[in-house]
Parts: sequence; structure tokens; C-alpha cells
Amino acid sequence: MKHLTHLAALCACLTSFPVSAHVQEVMNEPDSVYLFSYATVNDAGRSGLKLAWSTDATRWFSIGNGYGYVRCDYGAWGAEKRMFNPHLVRDEKGVWHCFWQLNESGKEWGHATSPDLMKWNPQTYYMQPARDGEQVPTVKRGSETRKKAVVEGVLEQGYVQKVAWEDVDRLLKFVDYRAYRDQLHNERTEQDAQRFAGLAPVSLQLTVRPEEAKPISDKLIGIFFEDINYGADGGLYAELVQNRDFEYSPKDNAHQGFDSGYAWSVWENGQSSAVKVSTENPLHENNPHYVVLQAKPGMALRNSGFDGITLKKGEKYDFSVFSRMPEGSKGGKVIVRLLDNEGKEVAKSSVRVAAGKWKKQSAVLTAQTDVDAAVLSVEPEVTGELHLDMVSLFPQETFKGRKNGLRADLAQTLADLHPRFVRFPGGCVAHGNGIDNIYRWKNSVGPLEARKPMGNLWGYHQTLGLGYFEYFQFCEDIGAEPLPVLAAGVPCQNSACIPGKPLSGGQQGGIPMEEMDAYVQDILDLIEYANGDPKKNKWAKMRAEAGHPKPFNLKYIGIGNEDLITPIFEERFEMIFKAVKEKYPEITVIGTVGPFYEGTDYEAGWKFATRLNVPMVDEHYYNTPGWFINNQDYYDRYDRTKPKVYLGEYAAHLPGRPNNIETALAEALYLTSVERNGDIVSMTSYAPLLAKEGHTQWNPDLIYFNNREVKPTVGYYTQQLYGQNSGDTYLPADRKIDNPRQDVQKRIGTSVVRDSKTGDWIVKLVNLLPVPVKTKVEGLTQTENGKAVLQVLSGKPTDKNARPVKKDVSVTELSQYEMPAYSLSVIRIKSDEMTK
Repeated sequence: MKHLTHLAALCACLTSFPVSAHVQEVMNEPDSVYLFSYATVNDAGRSGLKLAWSTDATRWFSIGNGYGYVRCDYGAWGAEKRMFNPHLVRDEKGVWHCFWQLNESGKEWGHATSPDLMKWNPQTYYMQPARDGEQVPTVKRGSETRKKAVVEGVLEQGYVQKVAWEDVDRLLKFVDYRAYRDQLHNERTEQDAQRFAGLAPVSLQLTVRPEEAKPISDKLIGIFFEDINYGADGGLYAELVQNRDFEYSPKDNAHQGFDSGYAWSVWENGQSSAVKVSTENPLHENNPHYVVLQAKPGMALRNSGFDGITLKKGEKYDFSVFSRMPEGSKGGKVIVRLLDNEGKEVAKSSVRVAAGKWKKQSAVLTAQTDVDAAVLSVEPEVTGELHLDMVSLFPQETFKGRKNGLRADLAQTLADLHPRFVRFPGGCVAHGNGIDNIYRWKNSVGPLEARKPMGNLWGYHQTLGLGYFEYFQFCEDIGAEPLPVLAAGVPCQNSACIPGKPLSGGQQGGIPMEEMDAYVQDILDLIEYANGDPKKNKWAKMRAEAGHPKPFNLKYIGIGNEDLITPIFEERFEMIFKAVKEKYPEITVIGTVGPFYEGTDYEAGWKFATRLNVPMVDEHYYNTPGWFINNQDYYDRYDRTKPKVYLGEYAAHLPGRPNNIETALAEALYLTSVERNGDIVSMTSYAPLLAKEGHTQWNPDLIYFNNREVKPTVGYYTQQLYGQNSGDTYLPADRKIDNPRQDVQKRIGTSVVRDSKTGDWIVKLVNLLPVPVKTKVEGLTQTENGKAVLQVLSGKPTDKNARPVKKDVSVTELSQYEMPAYSLSVIRIKSDEMTK
């Protein structure tokens, strides 16, 4: 890949031009200095390798004001990823080696190499002493010594060695560049009053060149669903009963009481007590827990739902439960009621339970009034031991009326984005917290009672009621391509270390190679499940039995997510990739290039994907608005002969993580450059998508919600305006702006596309300036009195509640259009208004 970031280009320049002896003499600089390498104790080394220099090994100067030149990737965020006693060694070829302890034990070590201390190669981890078969790096030690030194007023401990001044000089120039780059990336609208003081309204002349039109991806705008922030259970999945399967576990969440009885209670004589749960002869081996009641009239088993059960007057709700009583029991009626927060009945029905095997009973309840936080109450009128499992309550009004379906208003909000694809079931969720927590798609299909629930990497429970069949069905319902993402045979790079198990953190323990054939077959089986003939394949038959005999027409599959590009990852990914390519060459496999837009895994990932000829790679980056403003040429520099790009996760982040006009317009501005590069960027999706109020683990998100309301953000409307106004042809345009300032020009975004399906022409204009921009668009041959639709999203930068304003306008009005300050304008000219 020929793409180089500004940083990489600068480093190349610094490496190519060593400081001459003559310049050193004139500048009175030393031939050599002392280099001090250390990790700060106050943060347990989490900020990585630090460097300082000195001429006399007494007075020390920090190189980079505390910048971490390489940080440990091993283990989980927060608790791990630590660097103890980093030790720098330079080998005979001039390559730098950094060795460090991963923890206090001193037995587990990390190692990374660098040609210049600025650009680092992938890390490896090993035991000391070495285990059988383990490759431990061996480098001849130099004259470095262990020493204490005062840096920036703090006593630190590290290693000292003598190096050429030019080595330190390059680092100081590197630091200067990073400071300059950080200054650009930290530009914010709150500085605009000073930055653009006295700025007059700007004029833009945009001359479209239709004769140079080029095809771009028609799948550019999509959505990425991850079960984070209670996005599935308690969110998009319409089930109203929490812990319906009694499978919650303390392993899922450290929260006290997060166990198989969570959200349930037994009530008798006005007093509540904990439920009793058993595992003897369960409903299904994948669902081993169920509740045991010593039933009698006057008793009630209650569930509080997800922050209560929200009911709407007049709506019907489907109740179901699996039940049994011991052989010889009489059986009888069980009353099912919904109670408001005062205990008043608002809906009632009943089922009959019987002795013998597990049986499913169903009933319908109709809400008599609106309730924000109702409780489900199951009240036996029988006497004796009663077993219950899979206690469920669903609104009948799900999205598209699907059984076991999705919450209608939330799903419709997603559909209104007009996404061209849906990536699921998650990023980190897909490859899990450790090998045992990798998301296995086969556990999420088939009858609900046979699905195998699991702990969620984000710290709660997944019933997997929202499983692969439901994901595929939703994609079909909204006309989006399904894009399932599966682990590449390794767990999340941030997986925690397992106590007593050496080198268990991160991706140091991929699925054992002797089990990889079966894992690869699972992925091949998924393609058959989605596309296969039910008469020829058992997995396709399962799809048909679920109600979908026709194929889902799967075209894309993602393998891996933000992975560290380690030998463990590479070996397993290549095995999966080649198997899919050989058996299903029509499937586009999407690889991964790490979690950032630059750095070790990004570079190693691109080299690896290029070598394998992977058709597309998944890039992720969360950056400041200033980054998006100052990196609009990011994809202009990409090599068109290399893999295509799926920008799978991105968002603009400000301190405090708001989602407002500033972040939304920064994203809109960047998307104009993405459309310009729609020949190389095939897909994009903002992340994360959903967040339930009161259970938000990550901000910002695109859509917030509670049990009654859906609350789209300003960023949602940016995505919607792009999603509803996508094109498949890009029309280049010349821009003439009457203000030569670069910071002014970078804050004006333009894009012109055509939608071949409708023939419509679409102009997108972004103004991230505090003044209006008078815009003249030329080169579009519209009819004399043509009509167009104008949508404008604008407001103050801090506005979190802005919404697009839509109106019909004449095309002649738009020939002299004025973009409001801080705005996104989308102009859609219907095909019948264009001259042929």
C-alpha cells in the first residue's frame, strides 16, 4: 500500500537525512548523549516507554513531555496493558529492542523492535525462563546500566546508555511534529471566535464536471450493530422479561446479585424472597437452569423486566412459558397478570399447567392503560412443586409483525437510515473475552429454548434470542445486505489474563490448531445456512424450518475485529480465508487492520491483507473533530490496486463525549471526502449504534433510548441524510473559494453524486465555519423551472437537539444558495427536472 500518514512521511524524512558533523560543530551540539529509558510508576507503566536525555547523566530532559513511544498491548484495558522495567538494547544491525515485564512476577515478558524508536513492529510475549518450543529473543546486551533519575521533577528508575546525538535529535523533531499534529487535531469550534475573528462571509463557486463522472460504491452508508449498552436484550430485541431463561451468572457481571435469580422474586403475604433455581433434568442442555416453586394459591413469581415493563393501552402482549409438575400431580390453572407500580392489575390472562414432561403454554394479555414500569406476576392456583422456564412476554406489534421480533420503534428508526448493509453481531462481542467467550453463531439459531446463552463481553447477559436468523431477517426486511462478523480464531485483543495461566491475556491463546478445522467448518456452515439448499444441507434446512426456505443471499463476511496482527492471528485468519475463497469464491471476505488509523497493527495488517489479496479490510478510528477536518485527504492517498476499505467504526469525539452539531458536521465533512473516494472506500458505519439510558457503557452513540422513547442524536441525522441521499456515481467538481486560508477551505465540504436507480442528482454541502458561505453551483443542466428538495441541518456547535429542515425549492434559487453557518445542506434534484 502506497499510503503514508503525515507522521510516517516525516519519520522517513528524518531517517533519510542524518545531521552532518559540520552542522553539529557549527551548532555546538554534542557527538553523543545519555539516553534514559523508563516507565512511570504512578500509572504502573500503562503509558508505556518513556525517554529522556542528558549530556552528563545528571540533569535529564524528557523527550516528548511524557509521550509513550511504545505501549504494552498485552491483556485487558484498565487492569492490565502494563509495562514494568522497560529495557532498551540496540543490536549489531542498529535495530532497537525493547524488553519489559508484563506484571510484577517478572516471569512474563514482552518484546518489540524498532528501527528508530518511533515506528514499532508487532509485539511478542514469552515466559522467562522459556517454555518448551518457545522462541525467546536473544540480543547481545550493550553498556546500558540500571539507574535512578529525576525527570520533570519525579524520581524514576530505568536504564541508561550512550547514544549518538543525531538519534535524540530525530526524536526531538518527531516530538515537535507530533505537537504540531496534535494542535491541528485538537482544533475545536470553541476556538472559532478567536480563530475566525473578523471573518467575512465566504463565497464558493462549485463547477461540476459531469463528463468526468466515476462509479463509486452503492453500499457506502450502513449500520453496525453491537450488543453494547444493552443494545439487544432490553433494547432492539422486543422481549420484555429480563432473565427469562434463568441463565444469568456472576461470570457475566460482577454486580452483586447478577445470578440465575436476577430480576425475579417470589411474593407471598406481601413479602418477597429469592427464587429457587434447579438444574436437574432441564428443558434443554443449553438452558440448564429453571425456577422451582412450592406452589399454592396466594403465591406469585414476579419479574421486573428491564427497568420495568412498559405497556401501551389497548396493545396485546404474547405470554409464553414452559412448565411441568411431577408425575401424579393434579395440575391446573396459573394466572398471569401485569401490575402497575402500585400493584394494580392492568392486564390478566391464564394458562394451564400439567404433570409430566415440559410443555409450552401461551396466553394473550391486553393492557388496559399505559404503564411505564409494570411487573409481570405469575400466580399459581395449583398446589405442589411447579417448574417454570423460558418465561416470556412479547408485544404483538413488533417490527414487521415478526414473532420473536424486534422493538418496532427502534427498528424503524434504524430502517429510516436507509442502510445498505448491517454489520452484526458486534465487534468485541464477536470475538469475545477469551476463547470460551467467542460468539458461536450456531448457538444463536434454532428453537429459543435450545439456543445457548452466554455472557456479554460488555458485562451482561445475551439470551441470543436475537440471533443470526433474526439478524438476517431484519436485513431482508429493510433491504440491507447482511454482513456477519466472526472471530478469526482468536479472542478480543483486550481479553483479560486468566489467573494462574501464563500468557493468557489478549490474543496469546487462539483456538488450538487441532480444533481449527472444526471452527473453519462452522464458518462454511454459516454460508450454507444463509444461502444453501434446504434439500441438500442440514443448516439450510434449519433456516427453512425457521420460516425462510429461500436463501438470504449472503455476499459478505467479516473475519476478525481490531485484531493484533500476531503470528497466532495470521495463521488462523489465513486458514479461514483460503477455505472460504476456495469453496465460496463469490463471498467477499473482509479482513481487519487493527483498531487505529496508523501504527503497528495498521501497517502489519495492510501488509498481510495485501499479501493474501484479501478483497476488503475493515478500518476503525475514533478521533477528534479536528482530526476529521485535517485528514480529508486520508483516502486520496490510498493505492487503488490494493484491497478495498470498509470503514467499520468511526465517530468524532469531544471531551465529555457529546453528540452535537460540532461532531455531526465533522463527520459530515469527512463523508464528503469518503464519497469522493467511493471507488476505494466501499462501506462505512458509525459506531456504536444504540445505547439504553441508564446502561450506557460508551459515549457517544448514534441513538439513545429508554423503554418508551427513541432519541436519535444530531449525528443520526447526518447518517440519515447521507443514507437517504446516496449515489453510485461521483461527479468531480472544481472549487473556487474567495478566501485563501487553509483553515477556512478545510471547513467547507462538497460532494456531488448521482443515483442511477432514480436518476436523481444530489449535492451535499458542509459548512463548519461561523459565517455563511454563498454558494454558486454550475455544470448541472437542469430544466429552466426545475424543482429540488433542500434539507438543512444546522445550529450552534453545542446544539444536541438540531433536526433537519426540509422544503421544496426551485433549482434557480439554488444557483445562488447560501449555506448557513455550521450546517449540512443536501440538495436533491429529481431526474425529471434534468435536461437530457
